[in-house]
Amino acid sequence: MYRVEKTAYGFKQVFSGAIPAADMAQWLEESRGKLGTVAGTFASLVDMRGLLPLLPDAQKILDDGKNLYRARGMRRSCVILDSPVITMQFRRMAKESGTDTFERYIDASTHPNYMTLAMDWLMNGKDPGK
Repeated sequence: MYRVEKTAYGFKQVFSGAIPAADMAQWLEESRGKLGTVAGTFASLVDMRGLLPLLPDAQKILDDGKNLYRARGMRRSCVILDSPVITMQFRRMAKESGTDTFERYIDASTHPNYMTLAMDWLMNGKDPGK
């Protein structure tokens, strides 16, 4: 399951459960439409608590989507996770795609104040890992 919402700071996206490539492609198309309504820079909060590991074809589409958001003005992104395995997978993907320069990861299972940390990164550039 996925959901994309426009917010005051940009976008909130929610991903959970198993997401096959076909659903990830649908997310990408929906995102294209919503991004067409944005002018200027924005931030993105990505809630991936409850997401199961993505298969390589779905990972590729997610990478394409991250690149699209970046190209359309995303200056910062924060990903909320709740699994060390998923956290590791997404950190690896970010390094491979080059998105680790503007994207941060917070494990909600070890940081009860994850939303405060995320918003500090998105709005003020305060790195949650420091």
